[in-house]
Amino acid sequence: MRGLPALLLTALAASFVHAPLARADAGTAGAATGPLGDAGPPSPSAAAAVAAGAGGAPSLDAGAAPAAAEAPRDVTCQELLGDGARPRLSERLPERGIAGHTIVLELGVDHGAGERVLPGGLHVDTTSEGSKALEAAGFVLPHPDGGAGPTLVRQAHADGVRTTLEIPLLLLPSKPGRQELRLPPLPISIARASGAVVTLCTQPHRVVVDDPIANEPNAAPHDNPSPERQLESWTLARRVAEGVVAALLALALGALLLRLWQRRPRQPPPPQPSRPPWESALEALERLRLERLPELGRHAEHYERVAHVMRAYLGERYGYDGLESTTRESLGYLRRISPSISVLPELEGFLNDADLVKFARLTPTDGECQLAMSRAEALVRRTIPGAAPGTTPEVQP
Repeated sequence: MRGLPALLLTALAASFVHAPLARADAGTAGAATGPLGDAGPPSPSAAAAVAAGAGGAPSLDAGAAPAAAEAPRDVTCQELLGDGARPRLSERLPERGIAGHTIVLELGVDHGAGERVLPGGLHVDTTSEGSKALEAAGFVLPHPDGGAGPTLVRQAHADGVRTTLEIPLLLLPSKPGRQELRLPPLPISIARASGAVVTLCTQPHRVVVDDPIANEPNAAPHDNPSPERQLESWTLARRVAEGVVAALLALALGALLLRLWQRRPRQPPPPQPSRPPWESALEALERLRLERLPELGRHAEHYERVAHVMRAYLGERYGYDGLESTTRESLGYLRRISPSISVLPELEGFLNDADLVKFARLTPTDGECQLAMSRAEALVRRTIPGAAPGTTPEVQP
């Protein structure tokens, strides 16, 4: 798995011991590392050096070379193996780097299928003595949020499992110019299948660090870059604009909903209750009386309008088209009404007199006009249903 949630293992910073150590020669410190060299188990002289460093006083065993006593003192890593074979550890680190840039320490650990490298995961403890010693040597672990954290990949194969660990290191020498930095040994913890935890130590590495402008002769400071246009976030204006837009959208939506509501299908209003035909007829006769047409010399018009009201009344009262029917048709229809109309002879006489005025061009007198009005009102009142108002008489075929 790759991209564990932290940057460095617990043992990487906690196992550093800032104590003097007499460095043994290359033969006692372990096998020399190449581009991807393998570090074998520590020699007895290296173990004695570790013990001396842990005790706080430098010492050498009887077989150590004199040159080892003159080696520079360094931060040490105490390697603890316990029972079982030592896992195979391979290392690779670039020999050159640029100040302010990172280099990657690549570690490969071959171990059993039941063993796990860095069981506690990766994280950074900048307050530990090991981290401080690493920083004093010119190496800094990048912050986890910077996107350059360590990665761990576990791959199984036929002979076991190989875990590859890549640790980025930021080069920060204390002095300008070309410098030679020495990476101290780093501890690698491994959990065995039995639950025991062992610690392996990497080999120290030397890195030649150049300045970023090392390849520029007589390098001079550059001018300040031209100013860049900056955008200021005006929170109040943005919120006001968002509010205005939201209000406009709400108004538009409200107007649309109102328009749809106004266009909704509506139920037709209930029909007005129809007035009884005799009420309409008596009202029309009363309006005609108030016009006083006979006094104006319009006798024939007065008589014809009285007959018109009666024909319309008889049609509505007995259920036929009285205005479009002739006198003969109207009388034939009225004769078929059951029960028979008691005033049928008077109706027949009134309609025949109206035909004489209309078709024979007879001009009625004032008295005849008043008599026609009285006859019409009397016929209407005498044909009003008495026992069951509003009922329609049956018509015999």
